[in-house]
Parts: sequence; structure tokens; C-alpha cells
Amino acid sequence: MSSLNAVGDTGAEHIRRWLGVLRDDLLTARVDPLPPSMWLRWLPHGVVWLAALGVLLGDAAQLNDNGGLDPGFAFLVALGQACAVVCALWRPVLAWWMSLAATLVAAFAVRAVMDADGDKFTWPWTAAGLIAHLFVLLLLALRVRTRVSAEALALTALATYGVQGLVGAVDYQPTGQLAVILFTIAVVLGAALRGRREARAELMQQTTLTAEERARRTLLEERSRIARELHDVVAHHMSVISIQAQVAPHLVKDPPDELKENLAGIRQNAVEALTELRRVLDVLRSEHPAPGERADAPQPTLDRLEALVENTRAAGLTVTTEVTGERRPLPPGVELSAYRIVQEALSNVLRHAHGATAHVTLAYGPRALRVEVVNTAPIREASPSAGARHGLLGMRERAVMLGGTLTAGPWSGRGYRVEARLPVSAPSATDPLPQDGTA
Repeated sequence: MSSLNAVGDTGAEHIRRWLGVLRDDLLTARVDPLPPSMWLRWLPHGVVWLAALGVLLGDAAQLNDNGGLDPGFAFLVALGQACAVVCALWRPVLAWWMSLAATLVAAFAVRAVMDADGDKFTWPWTAAGLIAHLFVLLLLALRVRTRVSAEALALTALATYGVQGLVGAVDYQPTGQLAVILFTIAVVLGAALRGRREARAELMQQTTLTAEERARRTLLEERSRIARELHDVVAHHMSVISIQAQVAPHLVKDPPDELKENLAGIRQNAVEALTELRRVLDVLRSEHPAPGERADAPQPTLDRLEALVENTRAAGLTVTTEVTGERRPLPPGVELSAYRIVQEALSNVLRHAHGATAHVTLAYGPRALRVEVVNTAPIREASPSAGARHGLLGMRERAVMLGGTLTAGPWSGRGYRVEARLPVSAPSATDPLPQDGTA
């Protein structure tokens, strides 16, 4: 007996829960506006307003002429159907209740007339009322969850069965079966279109996130490569410090013990720093070095610029070079970054400007090195690339890291220009931070 009571309590709990879900879904007047079309912004709204006008005129005439209702009452019922269609643009659940209520009122009013004189009439759904409810259910399925539209369809079918199957009338043309079939098609179509729209929006969001993730990964890889290269430069300087600290005592006659101890400490610290730096380099070394370079090759400087230009010419690109100012050795980080910027810019010309010619300019100034790579208009447009503009991110990182700037953009019609300004000395701690260039 106790088990039966437990089963009954469980069933009652399920029923109460289902009724609670139904109340939350359908007993609401929340706003769910119809999203405007992307190409014809207000066309869907205009179609709905025209449909509402047709429902108003057609239903009023049908209920008055064929249904035998009073003209004023017929107009009020038709107005309720038309208002439901318009209301579905913003509050589809409330519009569904309005349409269903107007239909039930019209059905019972016409039934009373049919009982009196026996005239045949399309019942319980009039033609205009059926069209109005079709619009309402379609707009409902386009905005709300599929569960809510299925609940509305089920209650509509239940109401139709109750009026036509249980209450009934005399001498009429039944429209309940046809109405339920059409309503089902409208709900299925609306749910499918809503699912397609949501899938497209999610796909666009995922595409945007993928592009952002690809750009972020490319930027991190380029930063790792820059760090590896500059660490190689720092390792060279640490080796020089260690050797100089070892040789210094032999350059002084009878050096004091304090000097020997200080130099020995400098050398020991340099050796330890170099050891730790080599461990970092083992982590930072890329398994895929730059094209044409070995992973263990020394980092390039501007002395190898002519070799780079010759390799680019061999690949089919016409390149000219120009050097202005007094050519002199620069800090290794500046030379390395200048070389990489020219290398990446020429690679971009090869990939994206077929048939163009390039001109490389190195302008040595007293405080900065200006690197400029310009190309003429391509003969034909290159196909889009997934990694387009990612090379500019790396060039910009190199310039900003050294306290410089990089600008890139159209030049001389359909050509392109990349210009970097790299300070030849590191900024002091009191200098302001450099402004990022445009890439």
C-alpha cells in the first residue's frame, strides 16, 4: 500500500512539474521581436502587416456574410485575429493566445447560428482565421524554443479536437484536420529556419574565434622566435664578458687580490648566466627554422642582406637596394630585427604581389635606422591566404620591442610599403614608452 502511495506521489509530482513548465512557457507576454532581414530589412514586417489587413477584411466579411454574425461583432472577432498577427512580431506567445481565443469565440458564435438556421459553414476554423493562426505559429516557432512551439501546437490541436470532435455542430464543412496539418507544417518550418539561423550565427562566431586564435598563435610563435634569436645575441655577449674577465688579470702587472677576486666573481657569474641561458635556448629553439637556415646557424645581420636579396631574385622577384647614410655596425638586436623585417617583407611580395618589383632602402641615421621595402602593383591578384597579415604582426613586434615603430599600407596606387624605424641605442629608463606603429 505504501508503495502505491509512493508511485502516486511520484506521478503527481511529475504532473505538477510539467504544468509548471507549461505555465512558464506559455503564460507569458515576454518580448521576442522578429529580427529584420539582412538584405531587405523591413520586408518581413511589411508582409505580416499586409497579411493582418487581409485577415481583418476577409474574416469580417466571411463571418458576416456566410457565418451570419452581426457586422459589428464579426468585425471585432476579425480585429482580434488581425491584432494577433501583428502582435506576433513582438510578443509571439501572447499573440498565440489572442489568436486561439478569437478563433474559439468565433467558432461558438457561428455554431449558435448554425444550430438556428442550418447553413453550411467552414467550421471551427474559418479560412481567414486559419491563415492568421498559421502566421502566428510560424512567427512563434521562429523566435522561441522548439519545446514552446510544440506545446502551443499541441494545445491548438487539443482545442480543435475539443470544439469539433467533442462539442460538434450541425451541417458544416469540417476544417479541423486540415488546420492541424497546416499548423504542424508551419511549426516544423519555423523551427527548422530558427535552427538554421542559430547554426549560422554559431558558425560565424566560431569562425571569428578561430581567426583570432590563429592570429594569437602566430603572434606567440613569432615572439618565441624573436626571443630565441635575441637570446642567441645575449649569449654571445655573455661569452665575451666571461673571456674578458678571465683575461683582465693578465693585463695588469701585479694585480691586487681584491681585483682578482672581483674579476673571478664576474667571470663566475657570467659562466653561470651563460649556462642558464643555454638551457633557455634549448627550450626556445624552433624545430622548424626559417627557410634556408639551419637551426644551429648564427643569427643573420645586415652583412648578409645582399645574399638575401640574391636568393629573392633567384625566386623570380626583381629587387633593387639602396643604402643612405654612413654604414656602420649597429647593436646586434637592431641588425637582426632589420634583417628579419626585410626578409618577411620580401616574402610577402613574393606571395601576394605576383609580377611586382621591390625596392629595399636602408637609411642610417645618427639615432635610428630606417628600413623601407616598397613594391609596385602586382600583375594579378593573389588568392586569399588564411595566414594573411600575420607576417606584419611579427614585424611590428620586432620594431616595438626595440622601441621603434612600423607602418604598413598602400603605396603609389596598388603597391605596398613597409617602413620600420629602429633606434640604434636602447632607450633609458626615463625615456617614455614608444608608441605602437600601425600594422
